[in-house]
Amino acid sequence: MSHGTIETPYTASENRYETIPYRRSGRSGLDLPAFSFGLWQKFGTDHPFETQREIILHAFDLGITHFDNADRYGPPHRAAQKNFGRILGKDLAPYREEIILSTKAGNPIGPGPYQKGGSRKSLLGSLDHSLRDLGTDYVDIFYSHSPDLSTPLEETVGALVSAVEQGKALYVGISNYRPDRAHEAATLLREAGVPLLVHQPRYSIFDRSIEQNGLLDAAEQGGFGLVVYSPLAQGLLTDKYLETIPDGARAADSAFLSPDVIDETYRQRVTELDKLARSRGQSLAQLALQWVLRQPAVTSALVGASSTWQLDHNFEALSFPPLTDDELAVIDEYGVHGTGLGL
Repeated sequence: MSHGTIETPYTASENRYETIPYRRSGRSGLDLPAFSFGLWQKFGTDHPFETQREIILHAFDLGITHFDNADRYGPPHRAAQKNFGRILGKDLAPYREEIILSTKAGNPIGPGPYQKGGSRKSLLGSLDHSLRDLGTDYVDIFYSHSPDLSTPLEETVGALVSAVEQGKALYVGISNYRPDRAHEAATLLREAGVPLLVHQPRYSIFDRSIEQNGLLDAAEQGGFGLVVYSPLAQGLLTDKYLETIPDGARAADSAFLSPDVIDETYRQRVTELDKLARSRGQSLAQLALQWVLRQPAVTSALVGASSTWQLDHNFEALSFPPLTDDELAVIDEYGVHGTGLGL
């Protein structure tokens, strides 16, 4: 079926639930798809809306029911939510009850004192704005996007609880919190009767912070799942930079990845990882995605895409045999924490 143009009516694939596994998020009752779709980059006004629509609808056809957004995503800020809201209103409205829609607040989106941080004013004001952007009366998951050490955690948690009590969110999450603060937030939320559903940290073969700082253990003890972002380390865990930096690549034009990290140490390590992937009949990207999903505490891995082909390619990571102990040892040898990330 074709939905490559705006005028074509969309009907979801009938077999969209047949191939993707769903995993329970912590000790909640909610299952999330192994892959969630993130609108962090390439869903602002700087990319064609028709391409965005095609990718999002294709993701839903693949059984990816969780779409991850934030007030900050663009450019400009809020543009990704507005673009998704257009698609939700025109194409996905009949399927709203099948979709997990998440958004976040707390990272800076403007110069004003209430356009950032974890205050009640900032979080709940942003949520109301996000609901208007998205054209929906509730989100499924509302996140505190980053810890705000200048605001009492009780106030931030209280705002998340209010979002649920007001019917504007079904679940709550936190993102980028260190384990001790995540544990404290989970405790406060549980005491308020709104248990923490998910924590969203960065995790990849090149970023093992959550293994080293205890967050994996904290998630298991606290009963919340992990939805991990940047599993491909901003494209560093692909074959894109093996020889040079191609035109249009993220390292050439992104504020989140510097070309300086594409050095000989990086290339030597990624070449060995690429060899391992090829010996398994898969790409490095597929290996990297499979690697993060091997962790029981990881409920879902966030993937983005600039084309339906790229989305299909990443999705195929689910079809390969499990990684062996010997293969995991090779990954540990060359997947050195901090490679290319300045950690």
